[in-house]
This record gives sequence, structure tokens and C-alpha cells, in this order.
Amino acid sequence: MPTAPLTDRSLPALIQGYSWLPGVLGERSDGVARTRVLGKLALVVRGPEAAVHTLDGDAHRARKEFFLPLLHPDRIAGLVDHVTAAWDDAVREWGGAEQTVLFDAASVVLTRGVCRWAGVPFDEDTEETKDLARDLVAMVDGFATAGPRHWRARRARSRQEQRFTQLVADVRGGEAAAPDGSVLAAVCEHREADGELLHPHTAAVELLNVLRPTVAVCWFVANTAHALHLQPGQRERLRGGGPAYAAAFVHEVRRFYPFVPFLGGLAVRDLAWRGVSLPAGGMVLLDVFGQNHDEKLWGDPFVFRPERFLGHAVERDELVPQGGGESRTGHRCPGEGLTIGLLEALALRLSDLDYAVPDQDLRISLRRIPARVRSGFAVRNVRTTS
Repeated sequence: MPTAPLTDRSLPALIQGYSWLPGVLGERSDGVARTRVLGKLALVVRGPEAAVHTLDGDAHRARKEFFLPLLHPDRIAGLVDHVTAAWDDAVREWGGAEQTVLFDAASVVLTRGVCRWAGVPFDEDTEETKDLARDLVAMVDGFATAGPRHWRARRARSRQEQRFTQLVADVRGGEAAAPDGSVLAAVCEHREADGELLHPHTAAVELLNVLRPTVAVCWFVANTAHALHLQPGQRERLRGGGPAYAAAFVHEVRRFYPFVPFLGGLAVRDLAWRGVSLPAGGMVLLDVFGQNHDEKLWGDPFVFRPERFLGHAVERDELVPQGGGESRTGHRCPGEGLTIGLLEALALRLSDLDYAVPDQDLRISLRRIPARVRSGFAVRNVRTTS
């Protein structure tokens, strides 16, 4: 590896989007390269072996331990029930609407469902839910960009952190109720290792850390509609394929469609990977998009083909749309099971809808992070087929 100073690649990252890290790695068969980002040396890696990385601090580990019981499969099943009930209610509204943009409509459905499940009080008969949904979407939409989307995300985060900080204070002060066993009750009652309650603002942030990624599933809902539209035969396969095909379809949506371009962390000590060194304080960047579209792993990576997951176990560190390693000890998102459970249920419901797709811009730009269907996927004349 050359020892000469490396050119900072921050600007190309903003311009090139999802193709940036695949371009840095190029044709390197070892799946590792060095670059410089934000003034720091960075190690760019790809591949199942590279996807295993550990947490970078005891505080992070302890906080993650707090979240894992909240995301137990039984709890996820309860969330799915709340979200699908909200979906079924919304479908009746969509049938009478001139046009429904699925990305936006799904974000509201997911907000209603996760708030009911988490014990967050809200008034469904006002604009409160839509306002919260817009803010949660804005937070996700501005996570890897500069300019207006970033500023909108910062305002949305500040607004909702203030709101939920007050809610935590109200629950602790007896002015609001948190249902027993709810996520709201858990964050309000949780104590750190020193025995102190979480600071109200920290508790609010942790509550948002449950709500925000749940609502982000609206990206995958729009992508599901996009896949069903471009490959109509998949609709019947999904309807009649049973749980195994639904799982395969969801895995392929998460693999094929771009969401997170890469995941990064700081090296807490000097390290080396396949002979390439990185000093402590440098960045490690896992090329998520490149790995999920790696020909060596997937054969025909730019073909949407759920069948690739039938009869083939999903290896933990091959498919990495939400990180690698163990969710308990690694940088894999603990909410991955939540995403999969929600998307399986909503994909099946979407396949059971009959609707017209008006002319619109269905392109997905790989220069926009996070990528999304430009139109949000608008539909008309919505009705259920069953």
C-alpha cells in the first residue's frame, strides 16, 4: 500500500453516492483499500469476513443490551399487529382518494402503528401523526447529505427531541401515563450502571431510536411496490408462495434496492486487514452497497430475483443491508428483525391490493443518499382483491 499522502475523497463521496466506495475498491480482489475522508485515513473493506466488527465502547454495548429485549420476536409480532391494523384502516381511506403516494402513506401507517405499540400518546384525528411521520422521515432522509435536507433533518430532530424530552418528564412526574411493559415505560424507568435514571433528553433520544428506524421501513414499502410493478409476475408468486417465498422476497428487496451505501466506525486501536494497516482514530468503511451487489456473492447482482434465497440460508455476513456481525456484540442493527417482520407483512398486503399506477417518475438515483423512488410511487383506484 503506498505511504504517500492520500487525496481526501469527501467531495467524491457526496457527488458519486452509492458508486463511490465500489469505485475506491475498483477491481481489487482482496476487497480492501485505503483512502482519506474528512481528513482522516480510512480503510475501505468489503466481504463477509470484513463485515464482522465489534462495538466501540462499553456505553454503546450497555445501551444496546437495553434495547435487545424490546426487540424480542414476541415484541416484534406485537408491533407487526399494530402496523398491519393501521395499514388496513388506511387502505379504506386510499380507496376514496384521488391519488395516494405509497412512500408518504406508509410512513403515516408505520408512525401510527409504532406509536400505539411503544405506548406513545397521540391524537389520530389531528395532523399530529402526519407531522411526526414527516419529521421522522426527514431525520432519515438527511442522515448522509448536506444542504436543505440536512438542515431539515436537524430541525426535525430538535423539534421531536424537545417533544419527547417533555413526554419523559411528564411520565416521571405523573402527568402522563406509560402503559406497563411499553417502550415508553422502559426508557422512562431505565437506569444506567451508576443507578441513575437516564437524563430526560437521553431517554427521548433512545425513544426516537425506536420510532425512527421503524418509520424508515416506508423506503422498503415503496421499493416493494416498485419491484411488483416492474415484475408483475412476482405479485402472484408472493401471494401464493407462502412464508418461505415472502421471506425470500423481502431479503431480495433489502439486497437489491439501495438504502445504506456504507457503514463506518472509528478504529479504537491500530489495526490491519489483509496486510493493509490503519492507525487508531482512522475510519473503517464497510462497502454495504458494493457487497450486496458483489458478483462473486450473488452471481447476477443487478437482477431482482427472490428465488436466489429459496433453499439457500441467508448467511449472516453475506447480506448486510443493516450491518454485519452479531446484533448483540457487533455493528449489526438490532432492529433488523423488526424491519424484516414488518416488510414481510406489508409486502403481502401490498400484493393483495389492486390499483392503477399513473404516469410518474419511477427512477431511483444512485447519487441520492438514501436513494428512493423519485415519485414516492403514486397509485390510484386502490382496492383489496380478497
